[in-house]
Amino acid sequence: MRIDILTLFPEMCEAVLGESIIGRAQRKGAIEIKYTNFRDYTDSKHGTVDDYPYGGGAGMLLRAQPIYDAFMAICAETETRPHLIYMSPQGKTLTQARAHELSKLNNIAILCGHYEGVDERLIEEIVDEEISIGDFVLTGGELPAMVLVDCIARHVDGVLSSEECYKEDSHFSGLIEYPQYTRPASWRGREVPGVLLSGHHANIEKWRREQSLVRTLSKRPDILKTESLSEKDKEFLKKFSNI
Repeated sequence: MRIDILTLFPEMCEAVLGESIIGRAQRKGAIEIKYTNFRDYTDSKHGTVDDYPYGGGAGMLLRAQPIYDAFMAICAETETRPHLIYMSPQGKTLTQARAHELSKLNNIAILCGHYEGVDERLIEEIVDEEISIGDFVLTGGELPAMVLVDCIARHVDGVLSSEECYKEDSHFSGLIEYPQYTRPASWRGREVPGVLLSGHHANIEKWRREQSLVRTLSKRPDILKTESLSEKDKEFLKKFSNI
């Protein structure tokens, strides 16, 4: 999978995404991440990429031309048209399900906005999708873009050691993940639940499912309203109606 990031701060993104699991995935060829500074494509002799918005108002607005030309250069290089995502607080909120869907694409591009955003005509012309990481505003789109890349990359074959590494995550199955423990079995008077030490896989899976249900009910009850639960799950949750 190839991911192109259009940004004014490629070094910022590269410094983060070049480390840890995502960095290792790039080095072994599981994913490819490219960075394009759209300032390099501006037709302004002063190198500017922004201007005052028509109609007045505070702040500056990114011009359409540099970003469009940068994206066209990526299309020419890849000989395809990547699915272009604009990181925007106006977009649909990122979900684990959408990240999984995007991980199945061969090429995506991510546009990092700045200032007061981008010329609306650019969005109409080339943006395929707007994604938000939450109902808040940041100074630029680089942090959201890196969040999106990290979230997508975990679903790409070869990035993690196995599918189980992400299929057990919170939100992948729709529920919050069950609690996990490692050695020692006793720490500061707190014991690992005995079922996890039993070696009885069916009981362990039953316990994990029940813990996910309880945690979801306690921390994110809104998820249960849209989750398809079995009759067995519903019967179990009745015990916790006071949460």
